[in-house]
Amino acid sequence: MSISLRVINYLICFLLIAPIFIVLIISFNGDPYLVFPPKVISTYWYEKFFQDTRWKASLINSLVIAFYASVLAVTVGFLAAYSLVRGRFKRKKLLLSFVLIPLIIPNIITAIALYYVSAPLNLIGSKPWIGVAHSVIAIPVVVLILLSVLQSIDVNIERAAYSLGASRFRTFIKVIFPMAAPGIFSAALFSFLISFDELIIALFLSGISAETLQVRIWNSLILDAEPIIGSVSGFLIIVTVLLLSLDAYFRNKRQKT
Repeated sequence: MSISLRVINYLICFLLIAPIFIVLIISFNGDPYLVFPPKVISTYWYEKFFQDTRWKASLINSLVIAFYASVLAVTVGFLAAYSLVRGRFKRKKLLLSFVLIPLIIPNIITAIALYYVSAPLNLIGSKPWIGVAHSVIAIPVVVLILLSVLQSIDVNIERAAYSLGASRFRTFIKVIFPMAAPGIFSAALFSFLISFDELIIALFLSGISAETLQVRIWNSLILDAEPIIGSVSGFLIIVTVLLLSLDAYFRNKRQKT
């Protein structure tokens, strides 16, 4: 790679990452209003974030909903990926295309459709149902991750387990699951992040009782743009970086094994 091309790559990466660093700097602002660069460096708004009951409630709601979405997305996504890899049936590509449709359809369309389904059933504000709704957009990502993982598992290993008298369930628990565990963990992290960062569907389905952190940020920006938003955004960036670093660690571990 030439020096000029390398410089251009570094410049593009810097331009993409710069806003993140700006948000992190603003998150430690000690002034009573949003300002950059901060005149006073302080963790005051971080403390305010963790002490405010509404912000804490929205954070807990987001964590609970993301947990529901992650569990459901990984369960359904794993079964779908395993059937696509090991199954012997026609129209696999058509089925995979159907599973990946939520990646193509804009979230606003999905949110409107889910709202018209949820409202007559009085499911607006139900955390488990919002988790189900979030899993709709998380399942395609889970399937793509687990397809690559399961395709790397030699089918002869499963056949060897069957020949030694292991049942399908025992083969799954003792052979398939341990070998696919790093990929499953990676899929769970990504599905969790997808749900945790989702705004559009949550705006339509959360109501007042299940306000998520993203909806709370949206409402705060619309009403008065509190300085606490900077600290909340910084917190989200830190959490995302930690989860992605954890995922990178397990991916490297999987590649070494």
